[in-house]
Amino acid sequence: MGRISFSCLLPASWHFSLPTPVLPRTLVPFVRLLLLIGLVIGFLGLIYLLLMAGKAHASWVIKDNRFHRHLARVTELDATDTSDPDLNYGLVVDCGSSGSRVFVYCWPQHNGNPHELLDIRQMRDQNRKPVVMKIKPGISALATTPQKASDHIYPLLNFAAQHIPKNKHQETPLYILCTAGMRILPESQQEALLEDLRTDIPVHFNFLFSDSHVEVISGKQEGVYAWIGINFVLGRFNHVNDEDGEDAVAVNIPGGDQQEARMRKMTAGVLDMGGVSTQIAYEVPQTVSFASPQQEEVAKNLLAEFNLGCDAHRTEHVYRVYVSTFLGFGGNAARQRYEESLIQNTATRNKLLGQQVGLTADSPLLDPCLPTDLEDAIGPDTQTLYLRGTGDFDRCRQILHPFLNRTTESQSSLSGVFQPTIDYNHSQFFGFSEFYYCMEDVLRMGGDYNASTYRQAAKSYCATQWKTLRERFDSGLFASHADLHRLKYQCFKSAWMYEVLHSGFSFPTNYKNLKTALLVYDKEVQWTLGAILYRTRFLPLRDIQLETLKGFHTHWRHRFSFVNNHYLFLACFLVVFLSILLYVLRLRRIHRRAAQHCTPSSVPWLEAGMGSPTIPITL
Repeated sequence: MGRISFSCLLPASWHFSLPTPVLPRTLVPFVRLLLLIGLVIGFLGLIYLLLMAGKAHASWVIKDNRFHRHLARVTELDATDTSDPDLNYGLVVDCGSSGSRVFVYCWPQHNGNPHELLDIRQMRDQNRKPVVMKIKPGISALATTPQKASDHIYPLLNFAAQHIPKNKHQETPLYILCTAGMRILPESQQEALLEDLRTDIPVHFNFLFSDSHVEVISGKQEGVYAWIGINFVLGRFNHVNDEDGEDAVAVNIPGGDQQEARMRKMTAGVLDMGGVSTQIAYEVPQTVSFASPQQEEVAKNLLAEFNLGCDAHRTEHVYRVYVSTFLGFGGNAARQRYEESLIQNTATRNKLLGQQVGLTADSPLLDPCLPTDLEDAIGPDTQTLYLRGTGDFDRCRQILHPFLNRTTESQSSLSGVFQPTIDYNHSQFFGFSEFYYCMEDVLRMGGDYNASTYRQAAKSYCATQWKTLRERFDSGLFASHADLHRLKYQCFKSAWMYEVLHSGFSFPTNYKNLKTALLVYDKEVQWTLGAILYRTRFLPLRDIQLETLKGFHTHWRHRFSFVNNHYLFLACFLVVFLSILLYVLRLRRIHRRAAQHCTPSSVPWLEAGMGSPTIPITL
């Protein structure tokens, strides 16, 4: 420790010295090194803080200024984990003409990405079977006793309630949607049945249910729901990197800037031929033009424009879909119309020509739409017409062509109904029900449709002797669910399907993008899936908002936790560092003041202006 000498100010007899914290020159490098180490430690501490902050937010992704948590998708085939508190549920009751079915759906909390829809899947029980229940008859059978409507539905809702956690009932939406069977009833009977459901169901069940959740839907709505369900399962509503996909198409968004087309994933069209009706539904990506004001008015009832997204201001999930249902154009209904025509025309011809064709089994009417040598009898007992098949596929097609009721008007299909132009080079269709059965049950060629191959197979089947077909049937060469009815009328239905597709809907015979199927990804896709997707489309917005709040809450919670654990260390380090720095500065100040008190100006000979005294030199 250095000393300050006061001998220059005091008499010689009073010489003494005091210790002072003057920093020796030998310690200066050490202090500098200490300061450098402190700065390095502070810099490393700052980096540590940044890394810890990044780690605290590693589980969050920020998109569109929102926080998004990556959530696991609901598995398709595993049993539903009802213990998951983040799982949501929904019910759709399909009240059809022959019976009513309840479908239970589930989905995890929305992942917060406004570009994506809810990940809705059919709920599966502990045996991994879809949670579905069906009862008969249809609710329309209660038209004269509407007070029994709710009693009819109770078994379905009790079944669903047993599979959904009780604490989730209050937030589980319930939709009761009635279809064809109810549509044919008078409006007063419809309303009486619906009112009984609206009144009684909330008394016995705690599901999220309002008056608007029960209604009779139109054929157009049902078609739109079916289109939504199929395209959802196919993943066509996932618009991530759409512009880079090979299946992207240019779409003029309805209600948007018609001058700019948006590239997004191509959706699939739907063809469905049942026993009574045939339906077609597909997206119309471009602006539609009309040949006449009358055609435009008709088109308003056939075109549906809707937004599947959770935000009405976003347009990426806005679709324009054409849907048309043709009653009487299903496979069985068409056969019935055909037989009625045969009976009427044969009776007229026999009367004019004085013939007895078809009145006995010995003089049957030759029918090219039945397999060769198949004998059949149609009509009532009082007017039975006997038929014998000739198995002529092409002749059958010619006879069936007038039953399409085509007109010469442009942009029209069956019965002259308006049909927007289809871009066959940039489209894809899926054919269900009779489109699949006609190809698979007997011909065993379901899947990708090839008109030439199909026509040749159907032509060969029709020309085959009925005896041979029966032998093949008895040998189990056809599909397991194919029966004698299918065997008898396969020739007719093959020709009818071909004509509807190519002459009715005007699909070219070289069209390669039609796939007939019974299932999509190994599961049956009902229109009810599209219904709940559409009716819960605003729920993701709620989850996004909650996720955003949760994200910021988690952000600040991590931040304050980080303060408590790490900022305290940094604060202590800074206090110690500043204390050392201030102490060193204080030492330097004290040293300067002491030096000023012992300056040479206090020596008498300097103050007198005299020169330096002579210093004796010893030689």
